[in-house]
Amino acid sequence: MSITKPWLSLRPRRFPLSFRVDRRVPAVLVALLLAALLSLVFNVSQGEYPLPPLEVVKTILGFSANPDYAFVVNTLRLPRALVALLVGMGLAVAGTILQGITRNPLAAPEIVGINSGASLVAVALIVLFPQVTTGWLPIAAFSGGLGAAIAIYLLAWNGGSSPIRLILVGIGLTALTSALSNLMITFGEINTVSQALVWLTGSVYGRSWEHLWPLLPWLAIFLPLTMVLARDLDTLNLGDNLAQGLGSRVEWTRSFLLLCTVALAGASVATAGTIGFVGLMAPHLARQLVGPSHAGLLPAAALTGACIVELADIVGRLAFAPIELPCGVITAVIGAPYFLWLLYRDRNQ
Repeated sequence: MSITKPWLSLRPRRFPLSFRVDRRVPAVLVALLLAALLSLVFNVSQGEYPLPPLEVVKTILGFSANPDYAFVVNTLRLPRALVALLVGMGLAVAGTILQGITRNPLAAPEIVGINSGASLVAVALIVLFPQVTTGWLPIAAFSGGLGAAIAIYLLAWNGGSSPIRLILVGIGLTALTSALSNLMITFGEINTVSQALVWLTGSVYGRSWEHLWPLLPWLAIFLPLTMVLARDLDTLNLGDNLAQGLGSRVEWTRSFLLLCTVALAGASVATAGTIGFVGLMAPHLARQLVGPSHAGLLPAAALTGACIVELADIVGRLAFAPIELPCGVITAVIGAPYFLWLLYRDRNQ
């Protein structure tokens, strides 16, 4: 009888870190990475001026001699496809962290109030101050997400924070901020309201390099940071008392992970609006593939979220062409039934 080890231990020599991941993780990550890259190339190749996928790859790598291809790919389509990929990664990892620190499979940035807080401030900027340039929109959205997270943490504090209080306060804050957003949309001027509604739906339409560059630093800093904290997320999943017994600084770790969630979700919402249900679906799908250990779950969820938003953008562009649907509509059509199914499955927990 052969005995196979279910885990892989990774210990980089140059860094004082170690990861223990499910043996399925490397193969799953490679498959998800290939799926994300293929969907990106296919997305770039589609449009009024279709291009062969091989020419898209050659143009991206700088080997194409056709200047028209370079303009269509590098100027018009590639930044939009990259934004979809990165926004999906940010939202998915934010959802994975939230589900980890609250120990609740139904938690996600759009459900506990972070996305709605970002939306409220962004809508207020669009409706109440239409003369302000859209360049301030990312800053406004991130400030709203950060303010919502601080409010949730303070309101849930009662000699310490608890996962259930964080979720309940977050749901209440979501209702309040959504109501205020709807109030401003109801009484706003029609042109600015239309702009706000498009932004609220969540779309990568018209995203260019100018939108991509401000998003990159947030992901470059906080995605690796969450990987370093993967073991702390595993420890928090054991319960506060046991985590404290194992030497974890529960409150410090939870608040720092919540800050990572705000950074990733706020930057993503600021770039592409409120693309819903990605932070809910991606962790569940990734968990089915690699198991619950966050060392493998976080990168798997990131790539799953990237695939979801990229594919949603493809479907939104092609399903009703020449009319384009925002990718947030596609994720909502898929995510809402998925959320109801999760509620039904976990109804006794």
